[in-house]
Amino acid sequence: MLNRLVIVLILVPLAIVLIAFAVANRAAVATTFDPFNPGNPALTVQWPLFVVLFIAFALGLVIGGIATWIGQSRYRKLAKQRGIEAEALKQSQARMLKTVPQQSSLSRPAA
Repeated sequence: MLNRLVIVLILVPLAIVLIAFAVANRAAVATTFDPFNPGNPALTVQWPLFVVLFIAFALGLVIGGIATWIGQSRYRKLAKQRGIEAEALKQSQARMLKTVPQQSSLSRPAA
């Protein structure tokens, strides 16, 4: 139910805006991949403006995601180390419980 609400309230209006943006920016723009000779027709492509902008947005999303993932690597490493430490402590506790004689929690010590 919540997923359907998110789709209706967020994704549908976003799709409408993106479609309107694409229709409004259909004009072709020259994109060249040769910074030293911009007039080189072999490395120049004519694309609609919305395609260029969508590609730039997608690349920004991917590069930003990778940068964030790399920036958080120390936290992932720390979480992994703490998980290993917690597992070692659990195993140590289990070994200790096996060696200590089991006492009833209701029994009183001898007086």
